[in-house]
Amino acid sequence: MQDIEAIKQLKARYFRLLDTKQWDGFRELFTSEFVSDTRGSGGKVIEGGDEFVAFVKKTLGANPTVHHGHMPEIELTGEGQARGIWAMEDLVRFLGFIDLRGYGHYHEAYRKVDGQWRIHYSRLTRLRLDVRIWVLPIKIPQFVIAGMQRQAEAPAGRDPA
Repeated sequence: MQDIEAIKQLKARYFRLLDTKQWDGFRELFTSEFVSDTRGSGGKVIEGGDEFVAFVKKTLGANPTVHHGHMPEIELTGEGQARGIWAMEDLVRFLGFIDLRGYGHYHEAYRKVDGQWRIHYSRLTRLRLDVRIWVLPIKIPQFVIAGMQRQAEAPAGRDPA
């Protein structure tokens, strides 16, 4: 159970360090032979921990993100090896007004390296991806709001002015 809890803590750090853009700490979560496969969500395969962190930093570094992982299914598969599936939800805001909200699963393999669990392989699959484009906010002048209120309060057929 200690190993399973350590893997849960590893994935919790993954989400926190990614969303807070702490790239040095984020890199420590992966083996040097790490492989990321995001083809199931429109991405690509990236090989190497350094390469993956550089890719994530380039694509998400300037964008606010929120990642959550839920309901882990973790199985110890051998000495210093495990695999897991995590339900996930993420939100990424691009350009300040385009939100991508995704739902899916991380399918992962873990390795114990120098006594610490690391993510060795991760495949992201999507169940759903919603895109929302926000209109630019505008401030409605007070006189317009007051006029709308007068209009709403006026008896039918009478001009409130």
